[in-house]
Amino acid sequence: MQMKDDEAFIRPFWSNKTEYIMAQVGYSLKPLNLWHFPLLWLHNGSGTFFIIYSLMMFLIGVPLLFLEMATGQRMQRGPIVAWKATSLWIGGLGYSSFVLCFITSIYMNVINVWTLFYLSQSIQYPLPWEQCPLLKNSSGFDPVCARTTPSMYFWYWLTLKAPDKLEMDGSPNLHLILPLTVTCLLLGIFTCNGLKFMGKIMTFFVMLPYVIIFCFLIRSLLLEGITFGLQYLMVSRISALYNISVWWQAGNQVLYTLGLGLGSIVSMSSHIPQNNSCLNDVIIMVLLNLFTTLLYTAFVFSILGFWATVITHRCFEKNAELLVDLVIQGRLPPEAKPPPNLNENPINIFTSWLNRLSEPLRSTVISYMTECSREQQFLKVKEGSEFAFLVFTETMSFIPGSVLLSIVFLILLLCLGLGNVLGTMQGIMIPLQDSFTSCRKHRKLFFDFMFCPGLLSVIMFLFGLFFIQPSGFYYFRLLNDFWIPIPILIFTVLEDLAVAWVYRTRRFSEELACLSDSAISPIYYWLLTWITPVVLLGLFVTAVIRLSSVKTYTAWDVKTSEEVLQELPYWSKILMTVLIFIIIIPITTCLLYCLIHKIPFSHQNSVTPSMSSKCLSLNNTPLNDIKKEEVSQDQIADPSIVTS
Repeated sequence: MQMKDDEAFIRPFWSNKTEYIMAQVGYSLKPLNLWHFPLLWLHNGSGTFFIIYSLMMFLIGVPLLFLEMATGQRMQRGPIVAWKATSLWIGGLGYSSFVLCFITSIYMNVINVWTLFYLSQSIQYPLPWEQCPLLKNSSGFDPVCARTTPSMYFWYWLTLKAPDKLEMDGSPNLHLILPLTVTCLLLGIFTCNGLKFMGKIMTFFVMLPYVIIFCFLIRSLLLEGITFGLQYLMVSRISALYNISVWWQAGNQVLYTLGLGLGSIVSMSSHIPQNNSCLNDVIIMVLLNLFTTLLYTAFVFSILGFWATVITHRCFEKNAELLVDLVIQGRLPPEAKPPPNLNENPINIFTSWLNRLSEPLRSTVISYMTECSREQQFLKVKEGSEFAFLVFTETMSFIPGSVLLSIVFLILLLCLGLGNVLGTMQGIMIPLQDSFTSCRKHRKLFFDFMFCPGLLSVIMFLFGLFFIQPSGFYYFRLLNDFWIPIPILIFTVLEDLAVAWVYRTRRFSEELACLSDSAISPIYYWLLTWITPVVLLGLFVTAVIRLSSVKTYTAWDVKTSEEVLQELPYWSKILMTVLIFIIIIPITTCLLYCLIHKIPFSHQNSVTPSMSSKCLSLNNTPLNDIKKEEVSQDQIADPSIVTS
């Protein structure tokens, strides 16, 4: 009697290569990257940062992306089974990446919650973040809003209801519960309809943002100040080449952008036929990533140029009003009265008039004025998760048709956010499907009708309640900015060592060449074996040092309506350290198990020189033993899975 593996479980494939690529791209198009990379470009050497980023993409991004895609495609299993088949010593890596995917999908979904709330508030005119609200039974504005900008007031005071400190918890914000429910249901519905449906959804979530960004770029050509913003694309600071922090930022951005280390790439690649050329997929992904980063940067810089110009114009107009009042009061001579036609071009007209004043009078006038600098306004934009909800929403309100533009921009964010979380969730769903034979046997019942829309959505909803409480935003920033880089670096280092030193890069390349034309060239061999692990270890050491040196965080001060630096409580670092140890428990457990039972570090089956024998040796790989074990379990549950 001979058992058939395929009868036990027929692995579904993507409908076509395009949907597979779109799923991988949608997973990498994170909403945070829309503004995070341009701001890294702005504050870390400008064009020099892109050069460093491209180099880090070649040193760690390309090898690791190839490694994860090839592993999933070669093993035809998710990360739990795939890394166990590579070496039992790192068998816990799949379980750790599963937990990391779960945590990441929960807190990243909060961006979708904020976006959906903003979207629900944008169907009105004027937009609620365009002007301060009036007090009840009064003609005066809310004093909290009067001390700051309407966009910042709406974000911190009305959306987040942010407290002064991280320690000040509270019940979840009721107005965010409905958006959280809707996003969890949407993710469940998109996931439970199967791989082919998700491929079409991901294609939509990828294509629409590109169309919207191109439309915004065309629209921005008619805005004032975009040339001022785009000029920063051409600026370069050579000194950034000698800054270790810039190199760390670039390397961390490569890992974060591609989504390496979480297991989602391995999971999605396991549903592509083994004869697929994954090397071509890697090239397409990297080129798309570089093109998208340039597109994002041009888009953000053009918007920022317009935003800085409008803010500077208003600053000059306020100074002009102040000087007119001082002239009327007799505190300044009539010569200090600014020209009346400032609306045409406040920056040039006001500056020219000011330079024509005599030196004593000019010094006196400047002493009364607020400093107005478009360059300083442009450069003072800080990195942060709230950038889109502050600067971008405020900028949209300056443009005619602000309601429509705000809705389109929020749809852009929602597509990026849902696509990213959907891709991350594949690192949860596919490992569960691969690990439990009962799930595969009753896949339609368990996954399509119970797990996806029910259990997983409920779990994400319950954990998501933590991040929509008043202090949830501070926890979000701690996780995303400081905690997430360390587990990702640990996992990518182990992945590289598993293939390069345990399974052996040459052996992996030769086995892959039997299935497709994706053989690893000598360059990839040297990268995976020597250069990439060294760079990753350097990034890991830098990340640990940066985490230990973090002492403050940005908080919202209700009394002054300003962002202030607060001292980070001591228990927050302990909490992040504990979370890291919880994540790596499966890895350390497997290592201890292998040490105690004296399991060999690497598999002993060798690869012979001839092509035919190499391909035949694939029948003796660890994955084949795992498949036989799985089919045997299925046979016990269902004796009909046999053939004479």
